[in-house]
Amino acid sequence: MIFGDDGEGAEFDAPGEFVPKNVPAPGAFLDGHAVLAGDAHLAVHAESRDRFERFGVYDATFGYNLAKLNRDPRHPEAGFRYGVDPERPEVLRVEFTPTTAFCPQSTTLTRGIFRAWNATDSAFRLVSVRVDPMHQRSEATNDRLRELEAHYEETGEIVDEAGASDAGEATGFDPGDLDDGGFDADGFDTDDLDEEADAADTADDAGSDSGGLSAPW
Repeated sequence: MIFGDDGEGAEFDAPGEFVPKNVPAPGAFLDGHAVLAGDAHLAVHAESRDRFERFGVYDATFGYNLAKLNRDPRHPEAGFRYGVDPERPEVLRVEFTPTTAFCPQSTTLTRGIFRAWNATDSAFRLVSVRVDPMHQRSEATNDRLRELEAHYEETGEIVDEAGASDAGEATGFDPGDLDDGGFDADGFDTDDLDEEADAADTADDAGSDSGGLSAPW
């Protein structure tokens, strides 16, 4: 049986609430970096949710925007964590942990996450994405993500599997996290994002669904 937004037994965490026990522990990709928590995590994750909606990054099994996995208590060890290198605050690290080691969507989803964050401008020069090593194809998936990232850094373009490329465009996201060129993991100004994020999550809870994974990569 496939569970959707109102699936049997599913009680999602409240929108705008950071519940540490229901998000994955930071993995190796975030070692040595400032791991986001609390309001800082929520500010970035709200932007993930908006970008995933725009680019169609949906979980085909559960039928919801992939960012909602962080709020799904049925999978407390799956979802997203974020980190920033204090010496390179312009680079955001995104670590995705799938629900199982055999998740068939993980390669497609992580490429979709990379595209959704980097295809349009954000507060970060680069958003680097990896799947957690618990996944059986993590090595091959992460090798491909490194290739996509290297091409993007060299050319400013994102290449899909057919070889087409996109240049970025501005989104207007400004979390106010870059203070005098540095990064404060607790320094996000989320006031301007609260209403937008709550409205988006409310729509998601009400059954907003683009029909499953629709990303073309």
